[in-house]
Amino acid sequence: MAKAPVRARLRFWARVVWHFVSGAPLTYVWLLALTITTIAQNLLTGRQLHVILLHRSTSIHSLATDPLGVLFSSLLWIDGRSLEPYLLLFTLFLAPAEQWLGQLRWLTVGLTSHIIATYLSEGMLYLAIENRDASERFVRAHDIGVSYFLVGVMGVLAYHIAKPWRWGYLAVLLLIFGFPVLTMDRIELSFTGIGHFAALLTGLAFYPLARERKRAPLNPAQVKAVFRRRRSVTEEQPDGATG
Repeated sequence: MAKAPVRARLRFWARVVWHFVSGAPLTYVWLLALTITTIAQNLLTGRQLHVILLHRSTSIHSLATDPLGVLFSSLLWIDGRSLEPYLLLFTLFLAPAEQWLGQLRWLTVGLTSHIIATYLSEGMLYLAIENRDASERFVRAHDIGVSYFLVGVMGVLAYHIAKPWRWGYLAVLLLIFGFPVLTMDRIELSFTGIGHFAALLTGLAFYPLARERKRAPLNPAQVKAVFRRRRSVTEEQPDGATG
């Protein structure tokens, strides 16, 4: 008899996970692709990885020679060899945003943020090199990963969070991505920091698109209540029910 509640709880959590993952297919297909490339990163030697990333990063040189190719391929590699932080960030931000916006709007926000932030940060780096404020070796500096896409979606997701939680969420984003830009000086520019802040502003600029999505906002205060109701409904169903 004691096993029945355990099985019910396992079924409940399996349904919750499946419902969540199936509602954000692009997020988790992308995460699967990142899993494959991350495994490859861990199998390659440092020299081999350097050569691969050299041709897949959005450096100034790559943007000038193969812009479409590197803008796409840079989304398939992470900065580092550990995927766990991305699994957490994708689940907390990208998946809820995809479920709310739908695939086409989600892609529009993310890709626009990725492209604008990439060209702005690399453009400022190019100007710094031209003005001799940065070394010419940065023309081929690696700029890989999914962060600009992610930060842009994090920005637009603010419009799906219930007030007053929205203001706290925005304050945290502005602190994380805005403070480094405000405190940098002309000599020690953080071009990645500039890109992240540009991606955040790009995501926030999609307010008209977000306003079209007439769905109940995310309310952290109601999360426990929602899970409690779903769990009670699941446990009331007999074995074999397909609720």
